[in-house]
Amino acid sequence: MHSEYSLTDVLERIYHNQLALEAALMELTLWVEQRQPGDVGENVRASLETIGENAGYIKQGLARLKALESR
Repeated sequence: MHSEYSLTDVLERIYHNQLALEAALMELTLWVEQRQPGDVGENVRASLETIGENAGYIKQGLARLKALESR
């Protein structure tokens, strides 16, 4: 039975928050790089790469959980 606060729904919202934070960080990174090129932008981009890699893993995990829930 699908409840209002199922685990997959909660995890999917966390995933969407992660994507929103990634987009916001990218905007800030571009802003910083325009004003002061250097290590800050590079460091943030490295972190954004990790976020992007993890987002794919999370999305696949959510798909598996949804498939299990729908059985």
